[in-house]
Amino acid sequence: MHKYVIFFIFGLAAAGALPQSPIIRKLSSGLRYDYAQDDTGRLHLVDLWTSVKDLMEAARYNPDTQNIYHLFTRNNPTTSQPIVLGNLQTLWSSNYNAAHRTVVLLHGWGFTGLSPSNAVLVPAFLAKEDANVILVDWSAGSGTWNFNQAVINTIMSGQAVARFVNWLDSVNPVQTRYHIAGFSLGGQQAGIIGRNLARPPAHITSLDPAGPGFIDNEHKFKPTDGLYTEAIHTNIHGSGYARPLAQVDFYPNGGNNMPGCTNNACDHDRAYFYFAESMQTGGFTGRRCETYEAALIGNCNLPETLQLGGLEPKTGNTGIYYLKTSSSPPFSLD
Repeated sequence: MHKYVIFFIFGLAAAGALPQSPIIRKLSSGLRYDYAQDDTGRLHLVDLWTSVKDLMEAARYNPDTQNIYHLFTRNNPTTSQPIVLGNLQTLWSSNYNAAHRTVVLLHGWGFTGLSPSNAVLVPAFLAKEDANVILVDWSAGSGTWNFNQAVINTIMSGQAVARFVNWLDSVNPVQTRYHIAGFSLGGQQAGIIGRNLARPPAHITSLDPAGPGFIDNEHKFKPTDGLYTEAIHTNIHGSGYARPLAQVDFYPNGGNNMPGCTNNACDHDRAYFYFAESMQTGGFTGRRCETYEAALIGNCNLPETLQLGGLEPKTGNTGIYYLKTSSSPPFSLD
């Protein structure tokens, strides 16, 4: 009996002596571990230090072949038509119309094209306009529970989606207007797409862009990623990025603790609900703030106002804006 106990202890000691995968990058200058929310609203404790093993696992993801592009239009609002990079037949046989606005939608971590954010945004866009709504299913990259790998895959996917959009642009005689919108990790990916396009997109909307993994990440969203860039921050003390990222940054209710919400998941999701409603009603009037700190407490008294979200880019506008919302739909108070 004793020899088995000794063998077991020896085995543990030997396992503990094995070298760990070397750390090559720290995505956070603060704590190594933080909580991040997947697209179903569940929180996970994640490691923000990237190891060699993370890179090796991410190398298995090939976004050029594994990303799936689903087209929705008013002629097919509920059943998608797949468009394959480099395959003109899939494009010409679809309802894609280059004369219409093209919207590119990106889901967040741990989900597919059937994410809750897309279920809200696809019908919202089509109710407003007969657009080409292309839903990017990058679940082959986002579906891992290794968050470091998901962050790496966010960057790889963004670069691949840009190649897809560049191809789409090159084969159409009419140059369409592009609006890129992403939620959470997709909100960070939207900027990566924009900066890698041959022709800067007219409009990028980042919906509570992910904070974990991007605080000190050189690939995070930038104001210059599109001709007009906007971020809507609703969970800055949880899964969202706290500081301003875009040309225009909105902080509804100070960026956290949304009325009607009792947890971070609800706060995080409010960004795409507010955005969807803004396209229908034109509501959500924000007042400009002198500083980011003023936006957090709602101490914003500058005369300038601006509407959150909406379908059309507000090119030329900049700044930080605060507004209040109600606890249930309609969320806009104006």
